[in-house]
Amino acid sequence: MMTCEQNLTRPCAIPVYLKLASVTMIWGGTFVAGRMLADSLSPLLAASLRFLLASTALLLYLLLARVPLARPTPRQWLRLALLGFFGIFFYNLCFFYGLRFINASRASLIVALNPAVIGLASWLLFKEHLSRAKIVGIAVCIIGASLVIVSRNPQLLAGTADAWAGDLLILGCVLGWGIYSLGAKDLNQSLGPVQTVTWSILLGTLMLWAASAISGEVTMAALASLGARQWLSLLYLGVLGSALAYIGYYDGIRTIGATRSGVFIALNPLTAVILGALLLGEPLTPAMYLGGSLILAGIFLCNKPLASGAKKGILYRRRTN
Repeated sequence: MMTCEQNLTRPCAIPVYLKLASVTMIWGGTFVAGRMLADSLSPLLAASLRFLLASTALLLYLLLARVPLARPTPRQWLRLALLGFFGIFFYNLCFFYGLRFINASRASLIVALNPAVIGLASWLLFKEHLSRAKIVGIAVCIIGASLVIVSRNPQLLAGTADAWAGDLLILGCVLGWGIYSLGAKDLNQSLGPVQTVTWSILLGTLMLWAASAISGEVTMAALASLGARQWLSLLYLGVLGSALAYIGYYDGIRTIGATRSGVFIALNPLTAVILGALLLGEPLTPAMYLGGSLILAGIFLCNKPLASGAKKGILYRRRTN
């Protein structure tokens, strides 16, 4: 069966683009929600609660859809455990600890490096072809995202005395997400996005709760101190930002590849700016408009159809193989 990435006209990729745009818009709010929790919960307990809710939502979905959990092979178990460690356990510890040292805008600026890291790793590890358009598209996305973030909060680059620790931790998020994006290449095809996400989140959640129990951070006092604002933030992070969004992202990777899917992450800061303007009355500056235009242009460049000459070359190779 030909995938959208193999189909040179790729009309079936349009719904995937819309899905990825929706996913990254959801992720645009996770930094704000995470920041709301950073001062009221320990990073480890916050991550544990987030993915307990995500696991519950995924299992409930499978139950209602009457889809049984797949039984992975021993090799698949190892791959899923690695995804759970890097994409759930490691990523979220870096995420919540990092937001204790730096603000959400500064963190999202660092996370904007994700498309470049994913594209470079795809090229190095899987020999994925990086055309000139893809390289330029990734660079334009990063420039656009940086412009949006810095113009929204010009003081974020100044940071604090401990900002370097937050920067390093959020860079750990970039590393963990790169591994989570690329490490499921085979699993996405054999198990499918829903099963891969469900198992990786379940395993990562077990790791988080084991660490929370060992460190003694799971206490009734900590849970009782949570108010409605914190629980709403956890629900947003767990159900929307994890269960739903991770499935959509993995489906995008399976359909159009990791590099093309990764550039949509540049929409995160743009979404935050738009929501700030709509809900909080924050002003939109010309620099924000320019940055948003660059992000959209970069996504188009990275995802545009191959030139006719390249199409003919690929079709010729198919016929001769």
